Amino acid sequence: AILGPPEVTITSCPNCLNVTLKLPASHLRDNGKLLSLIDIYKELDYDITLKSQDGDYERARQRTTEEVFSVVIEELYPSRNYCLSVEVTASLNKNSVPSPWKCVTVDSEAQQGYYEAAVAGAVCVSLIIAAVLKCVHAAGFIFPKFSLPQTLV
Repeated sequence: AILGPPEVTITSCPNCLNVTLKLPASHLRDNGKLLSLIDIYKELDYDITLKSQDGDYERARQRTTEEVFSVVIEELYPSRNYCLSVEVTASLNKNSVPSPWKCVTVDSEAQQGYYEAAVAGAVCVSLIIAAVLKCVHAAGFIFPKFSLPQTLV
């Protein structure tokens, strides 16, 4: 039997990735009840392969006894794109299909500060433009308070 690919969900956090894994379903039944891979093998190994522009990284093989679990991959570079794939194997069954590659950009802690600075900058520029327009209006260059004599029109 070939173990199917796990279901992988990735969320970005500051300088890290939170990877949620759901083990593939089995097709074996016991008294009409569908057995999970944990019911069959008791524990499974999983390998996470991570790719970035710097190269490939394979994390040390981990073991799980849960159907759905999360792993946090830390110490990643902010604002960098990472792709990952996960492969699940059992001690008695090394035949498996890795998950499709999924990619995400790691958040940086400074991103929120950049957003606030951009909004503050936009407000300041808007106020400066409004002040300049008010001065030009007060000088009479736009929307003058009194009209020109008929001979000048």
